[in-house]
Amino acid sequence: MNINSKNFVTQPAGVSSVSDPKLFDTFNDTDCSAAIWARDVPLNKQAWINGLERTVLPTGRVIIPTNLVTETVTNLFDISGLPPGPNRTWFERDITSLATIFSEVVKSKYLKLRFNVVETCMCPKFHLDSITARLICTYRGLGTQYGISERGEDPKHVYTLKTGVPILLKGLLWPTTPTIDLLHRSPPTNGKEETRLIMVLDHVIDPEDEF
Repeated sequence: MNINSKNFVTQPAGVSSVSDPKLFDTFNDTDCSAAIWARDVPLNKQAWINGLERTVLPTGRVIIPTNLVTETVTNLFDISGLPPGPNRTWFERDITSLATIFSEVVKSKYLKLRFNVVETCMCPKFHLDSITARLICTYRGLGTQYGISERGEDPKHVYTLKTGVPILLKGLLWPTTPTIDLLHRSPPTNGKEETRLIMVLDHVIDPEDEF
């Protein structure tokens, strides 16, 4: 996929930072609350995404079997009017790759795939989602913020993901309770105009329970 790993800053307790997605199995460790793939998106691909008109950025939400991710992403891109070419092909393959990695780690046969285009702070408060497990990748704009909470308070030290870096998060419905209270949020805009493109994958056990 032509994505190079690099050394990231030291992560807080309970957060695993891997240079190879094959090491994402650490996400299933009882003392792990989140896992990050420390990667760099190729500069030319990031420049292409950043330069897209807002009107062609994909939006939508759908629950699908894991083997239909590529077909679904292609359809969503067609609907949004995302121009064809090698950059779009790379984008489709990258999303499919993340979906495959995530579904293998959490043993999921179904996924909820969501694209959000936001210009405001979508989830400004630090929180823990009421889901089993989630993958978030911000393809444009600042990435997700996270940190360790003490006694339910906001984290004192806040970490911000780089654009294009995926994070796997355990939610309230994860079978075991993580030993570390890790909370996350959307980065505050501080009054600045910025268009963010966020891709979210949720582990789905039974599609019927999602309606």
